[in-house]
Amino acid sequence: MTPLAIQTDARTVRRIVTGHATDGRAVIVSDGTVDAGGLAEDAGRTDAFFFPVWATHQMPIDLTDAVVEQQSQGKLQTIVGNGEGTVLRIGVMEPGARSPMHRTESLDYGICLSGECDMELDGGQTVTVRAGDVVIQRGTNHVWHNRSDQPCRFAWVLVDAKPVEVDGKPLGASWVHDA
Repeated sequence: MTPLAIQTDARTVRRIVTGHATDGRAVIVSDGTVDAGGLAEDAGRTDAFFFPVWATHQMPIDLTDAVVEQQSQGKLQTIVGNGEGTVLRIGVMEPGARSPMHRTESLDYGICLSGECDMELDGGQTVTVRAGDVVIQRGTNHVWHNRSDQPCRFAWVLVDAKPVEVDGKPLGASWVHDA
C-alpha cells in the first residue's frame, strides 16, 4: 500500500515545516499533524472536510520565525482574501457530496490526489477530474460533485487575485447553496 493510499481515509495530514538554526543551517522546525475541519462558509457539513495546512498573509511572503504560528493556522475561509496571501489546504469529498456553486477571488491550483470528481461550470460545461489531473481555477463559478463510490482528495493552493471583471463589471466572490 502506498503512503498516499494510507492517507486517503485519514482525518489528519502530516505537516513537516523547515526553518533555520541560529547558524543558518536548515532544520526541521515541526513535524506533526493537521486535523480536518469544515470550511467557514459550510459550517456543520459532514460529507466534505478540509485540512488547513498553511496560509500566508502578505507578499512577498514573510519567512521569519515570528509569523510561523499565524501561518501554520491555515485558513478555512474560502471566498475572501486580503489580496496578498496564499492558502494551502487538502480537501476530501465523500461519495455523493456536492459543493455549493461558488467563485473565489483567487487563482486556485487544484491537484486531484485520489478518486475522481466532476467540476461543473455555471456556463454549462462539466469535466471529470481524476487522480493526477490538475485544475487551474481562474475566478470562475463552479460546483464540485463526487458521483463516484470513493472519496475524492484534492490539494489546493489558492493565491489571492483581483476580482474578475467582465465588460467592466466585477464578478466578485460567491457561495450559493442552492446551485
